[in-house]
Amino acid sequence: MTPDRPAPAPSQPAAAATTVLIADDHAAIRAGIRMLLEPADGLDVVGEAADGDQALATARSLRPDVVLMDVRMPGTDGITATARIVAEALCPVIVLTTFDLDEYVFGALRAGASGFLLKTASADEIIDAVRSVSRGDAVLSPEITTRVVESFRSPGVPVVAPQPTPELADLTDRERDVLRCLGDGLSNAEIAARLFITEATVKTHVSRVLMKLGLASRVQAAILVRDLGGPV
Repeated sequence: MTPDRPAPAPSQPAAAATTVLIADDHAAIRAGIRMLLEPADGLDVVGEAADGDQALATARSLRPDVVLMDVRMPGTDGITATARIVAEALCPVIVLTTFDLDEYVFGALRAGASGFLLKTASADEIIDAVRSVSRGDAVLSPEITTRVVESFRSPGVPVVAPQPTPELADLTDRERDVLRCLGDGLSNAEIAARLFITEATVKTHVSRVLMKLGLASRVQAAILVRDLGGPV
């Protein structure tokens, strides 16, 4: 008599893919970025846009997890489109551009972009950036990070943090802890490890910090901490 075989373990539902919208006015560049992303595990390019207006409309209809946004596009530019997408809380935006001019860097950060990469970034860097931003983290290319940090050591540099200065008194003690971690440039996982809380709790606290301080992104929160120059 054949012994009973153990029932197979129930299969785990597959994790939902991270959906991406590519906005660039050059079809060849959109095709190239798509070719970089589509072979990556867990990424799904769901749409393309050729200008800022189309990017906003497509983000509204498709609700992607991340938008990769060019800066220079006809009609509505990428920075304006980023500001509108972030203002409507549609999804986070990574600015991906050929140009590293200060007006674009600071304009994108003011608009609430969660990342700023140059098109010279490798395929792995772009893929990692999409995954990080979809998890709620922020990504800046190393040369951009250096420029942003140095800007706050020099007089007369445009301030990225929104005005007027937000009321820190509205934050709870734990939210202040999280804000300090954002100022240190920590990811959600690193914040969770430092504060001995779960990543889900970190995400909740980050959302509340940004809401209370009137900030559009964790990048702006990090810059605000550096700009204050003292304990928060």
